[in-house]
Amino acid sequence: MSKSVLFSVNQTLKKCFQSLENNQKVWNSVLSECKPLMVSLGNLEEQLRAFQKVQIANTPLHTFPDLHQRLHFKLIQAVDIVLGKLTDKMCSLQSVRDAISNQVSGAFQLYEQNIGSLDLATCTQRSPVAPSIADMLEWLQDAERYYRQQYLFRVTVLLYQY
Repeated sequence: MSKSVLFSVNQTLKKCFQSLENNQKVWNSVLSECKPLMVSLGNLEEQLRAFQKVQIANTPLHTFPDLHQRLHFKLIQAVDIVLGKLTDKMCSLQSVRDAISNQVSGAFQLYEQNIGSLDLATCTQRSPVAPSIADMLEWLQDAERYYRQQYLFRVTVLLYQY
């Protein structure tokens, strides 16, 4: 077994977990930025529903030409603006997901390239202060799966809700 290979794999895994931590902060920040946008979108949806029930012709506002069409256009335009902002946020979430996926893929590639230099005992050996290489690789896979699923869930909710 090569100590330099073991050191390299451990360093790569350490960098992966540091990157994962940084990406988690970005992910949470983007999600917090989405919350007010979702509230706005919900409010606009409520306004559109209420607007559909209003008969402007039966109100004193009937004297304003094309008021119904203008108000409807303004509401739809506001929805489009909020959806555009949410699309930008989804792109940011996708970037985080992709960054995590690339980090995990890189760690696995390095591991696979050097598997001949690492014996099974070394890869599964734990200590009281350090997990095994196998444990860390499994955790990275779990993290990648989590972000992939969370991203798909959010895309699906956004698509089917609006």
